[in-house]
Order: sequence, then C-alpha cells, then structure tokens
Amino acid sequence: MTHRKPRTSTVGRQAVRLGMLTTAGLVALATAAPAGAAPGSRIPRSVGAVVDEAHTLANRAHPVRYDEEFSIHQFGPLVAAAAHNRAVAASVGCSPSRPCRSIALSFQIVTTSGVDLRRINATNISRAVNQHCTGCQTFAGAYQFIVATPRPLTLSARDRNRLADIRRRVAELRRCGDPVPEIERRADALAAEVRAVLDRAAAAVPAGAGASPLREFRPTVTMHRHVS
Repeated sequence: MTHRKPRTSTVGRQAVRLGMLTTAGLVALATAAPAGAAPGSRIPRSVGAVVDEAHTLANRAHPVRYDEEFSIHQFGPLVAAAAHNRAVAASVGCSPSRPCRSIALSFQIVTTSGVDLRRINATNISRAVNQHCTGCQTFAGAYQFIVATPRPLTLSARDRNRLADIRRRVAELRRCGDPVPEIERRADALAAEVRAVLDRAAAAVPAGAGASPLREFRPTVTMHRHVS
C-alpha cells in the first residue's frame, strides 16, 4: 500500500519516474534467467525498490516554498530491497529586507517481511542550501522508517487513521510561520509518533509456530533521521 500526494514539480515527476525505472529494473533482474539456467527458468520476484523526495527552491520570485512527502510502502516477503529518501531545500538570491523561507520534509515508511531478506539498501539524506541569501530560513528533514517482521504487516484501521492524522499535521506545517528550530522540533515530534505507531503494529505481527525460523524472528523498526 502506498499513499502519495499528487506531485506537480519537475523534480517530483523525476523522482516518481526514477522510482518506476528502478522498480522496473529490479523486476527485470528478478524475471531474467541466470546464466546457464534451463530455458524458461526464473528466479523469484522477491525484490523491491522505492524512491521518495521532497524538494523546494525559494527565490525572489517565490520567496516562500514548502514541500512535504509522506509515503507508505508495504512489501511482502523479499530477498532484497532498496529504499531511498531525500529532502532538499534551497534559498537563492533573496534580500535581507525580504528573506526567503524554504522547507522540505520527507517521511518514508517501508515494511518488509520474512527470513529470506539478505540486504536492505537504505539511504536517507537531507540538504539545505543558502546561496546569496542573508537571513533566509532554510530547512530540510528526511525521516525514514524500515520495518522488518516475520510475516507481512497489515496496518489496522486505527493505525492507518493515526498515520493519516500525522500526515495531515506534516502538511499543516506549510502554513506555520515558526522559525526553523521550531519546525525541526515539531517534525521530530511527528516522527516520534510515526515510530510509536509502527512499533505497536510490528509487535502485533504473529511469529511462526513450532521450530519455524520465523519463530525466532524479532520484529524491528529502524528509524533514520537526517536534518540540515
């Protein structure tokens, strides 16, 4: 399940296209027969890749810019996964008498399951840049949550509603005129709420029975935070 807001910027379209191309490439790898394999043989379609990005550029023509991404990607059993999350904010060329304000926030949730997952390639980065912009307020925050459970995680209606409420409050920061340190504090608090929802949901996923390797699998929620 993936929740995305509509994206209209060029960077947003590029990010979506990149995600589609990455996924297509991995599916192609998953469906191609390895060298020396019998004709028609395939390896399992057990890989997944996602790319999310928030990007803002404030300047004299557009002195106030805000962008947020809040995505949920739920996968079943995988052998490999790639998750890339990025927030980039830039303020360029505004005057001290009319400074820019540029804020980008990206929240990415990725769930995986099973004992066959060998590698998760997760990157989570942020970048905030002021160029010839004295007094400008620029902030980029990237928050990534990687959930690993023995069996596929199914979010309850309560959990989905709580995440939807958090997403709404992330979007409401657009209208907030607070200084950057307060925006960072509020974003961190919202990230902590996301973590709490996912911790509870992951703990409720049943393990395997008997001597199954799944029985020894302990659910984990890993949060990556990068702000600048």
